[in-house]
Formats: sequence, C-alpha cells, structure tokens
Amino acid sequence: MNELKLPSSMNETERATLLEQLENLIAQTYNVEKEYIALRGAYDRLQSLIGEIIEALPNALWVLNEDGSVFLQNSETRGLEELLKQLPPDGDETEINLKGRHYLVKSRKRDGKRIISATDITEQKRKERLASMGQMAAHLAHEIRNPIGSITLLLSTLAKRVTPQNRPIVDEIRSALFRVERIIKSTLLYSKGVEPRIRPFTLESLEAECLRAVENYRYTKPIRFTFDFDTATITADPDLLAMVLQNLLYNAIDAIEEDEEDEGSVTLRARQEAGKTIFQIEDSGIPFTDPDQLFEAFHTTKTKGHGLGLALTRQIIEAHRGEITVKREPKLIRFIIPSDT
Repeated sequence: MNELKLPSSMNETERATLLEQLENLIAQTYNVEKEYIALRGAYDRLQSLIGEIIEALPNALWVLNEDGSVFLQNSETRGLEELLKQLPPDGDETEINLKGRHYLVKSRKRDGKRIISATDITEQKRKERLASMGQMAAHLAHEIRNPIGSITLLLSTLAKRVTPQNRPIVDEIRSALFRVERIIKSTLLYSKGVEPRIRPFTLESLEAECLRAVENYRYTKPIRFTFDFDTATITADPDLLAMVLQNLLYNAIDAIEEDEEDEGSVTLRARQEAGKTIFQIEDSGIPFTDPDQLFEAFHTTKTKGHGLGLALTRQIIEAHRGEITVKREPKLIRFIIPSDT
C-alpha cells in the first residue's frame, strides 16, 4: 500500500487533524457500503416477496411496458397470450371468450406501466346460466302441474269405464303421466333445494319402492332385474332415497334401451357396513360418455332425459352427508350415506 504523503508546509497539528478527518471519511465510506449492501439485500427480498405474491394469485397477471413488451407476469398467463391481442386498447374491464372459457379482464395504467389481470369466470357463468334455467324450469313446472292434475283425475274416471281392449291405451297414458309428474317433482325439488326429513325405515321398504318404480316405467327390451338389499333399518329420508334409486334405475333402463343388445340386466344392491349404508347399481347398457359431466344439471345425452335426475341425485346424497362415485369398467354407480344421518 502506498504511503500517504502530506504537504511539507503542514505542521504536526494540521497533519494529525487531516489524518483524523481522512480516517473518519474512510470509516463513513465503509458504513455507506454496508448500508448499501443491506439495502440491496432488503430490495432483493422485497422483489422476491412481490414475485411470490404475484405467483400465488389465482388469476393471470401481466405488467406491460409502454411499448407493449412484458415487464412482469406470473405462470397463470401461460396459454393466455391471445387475451392480450383481444383486449381493447383503452378498456378498463371486459369479458373475453377464449377456447371455450370465459375471462373477466381488467386493465389499469400507472407510472408508464399497464397492469392487466384475467380471472377465469367460466364456472360463475355456468352457475348463472343454470340458475336462470332452473328458475325458468320451476316456473314451467308450476304452470304444468295444474293441468296434469286434471288429466290424472279424468284418467282415473276413464279407467273405470274403459273396455278391456282399450286398457293398454289407458295404461300407456298413466305411464306417460307418471313420467311427467316425476319430471315436475324433480324440477321443483331441485329449484327450491333439498331438505331431508330424517326418520328410521327398513331397506326392504326401499326395495319395494324400487319394484314399483320399475313396474311403472315403460321399456321395450327384456331386462333382468336383481335387487339385493340387506335386512336392516337405517335413518334417512326414505322418499328422497327412493327418488335417488328411481333415477338410477331409469337411467340404467334407458342405457339398455339405447344399447345394441337385444336384452339387458340391472343389479341394485344395498348393504350396511361399519355404520354406513352402501348402494350400488350396475347395468349392461351403453357406457358413460363423460362421467365428469354426469351430474351436471340440464346436461343429458339421453333422447328421453331432461337433465335433472342425476343432478338432483347428487344433491340428495350430499344433503345426507354422503358421497357418490362412478366407474367406467365395470360400469357402476356407488353412493354411501351414514346409516344414522
């Protein structure tokens, strides 16, 4: 290290003072450097924290420079680059449809940057659409209920006077009315929500309801039905569970009707196990096309379906604190509810 040379004209006191000032300056320089390093570390940690916060956001986020280049973005933006192309130049908020999904896009400008967020509202839009459809369906069900009641009453009178050769016609009308009444009941129940009326009852009584349901349903193929119910008493809503099993049976019958085979089979089991009641239905009909959409309201692939049966089925099971599962191979639907709901 080079030795510091002081002017020869300085006396000892001046030299000592100058050296002391230089030492203080060097010490202050070291302190400034330490503070800078600490400040830089704090800044880096802040940047890292901001990055983690942005990355944790559930919606896509971009920060753009004035020239449109990306200054910052999170991983939710992957695959959504087309949104930026569809965004109006001066739009603050807009809805954009991209690849079958709906996005609410908001844009703000600040300090020369443009902040853009895109939130997937597809599920919200679907629920709004279902709510609107449910309200309309409930209104129609109310309007249809009165004339159906009148027709049912007149049919009862007609059944007492009909000739034997015309009896099949009356039976067919009765079956059609049963189907319409079932649709009305399902629609009204789905629109107002399910509230189980819990009470004890036997599985055998539920099995009897299933037999009556099959007798009232029209189908054209020979179908072998197997009912295997435990001898047991459970606590739940028997009317709602009967409706669940009815819906599952009718779906199974319709699947067999749409199958290419000349005949089919349906097996319905109910057993108690470790404080739970397990129901399982299997059929030989056409396979499930999309199990994920099976319980979606107003979604149906059947020619005779109204799209509420399985949606209501799930609603009833969930109201009993139960769960339902679907398997493709072998084709079956299983639901489990507590025996003491």
